[in-house]
Amino acid sequence: QVQLVESGGGLVQPGGSLRLSCAASGSIFRINVMAWYRQAPGNERELVARISSGGLTDYANSVKGRFTIFRDNAKHMVTLDMDYLKPEDTAVYYCAAAVTKWSPSVVSPVFYDYWGQGTQVTVSS
Repeated sequence: QVQLVESGGGLVQPGGSLRLSCAASGSIFRINVMAWYRQAPGNERELVARISSGGLTDYANSVKGRFTIFRDNAKHMVTLDMDYLKPEDTAVYYCAAAVTKWSPSVVSPVFYDYWGQGTQVTVSS
């Protein structure tokens, strides 16, 4: 089993920044891909960014150039730096981990085996 614990959410004004962190523990040797998803009320859970064990990254078009995902394999942590935040970024953000190896198809939530409890990000003036 793998446990994921997110931290760093909160309320921020439009144009502001936040950093989300995800700490992994347990059978972390099984993990290949880690990702951040988000879900707003009434919407499906969507991929924000993902990163392979070797550092390959992929971002949703809506966050490219504003968000940066980083993975520290030694500390078993993944962070998401979010800059130039917009009201439409408001959602619950989830950290996820997949045993499946990196491939273009590993974007759907169904491929991810472990999930954190989520952290709320609210962008509002």
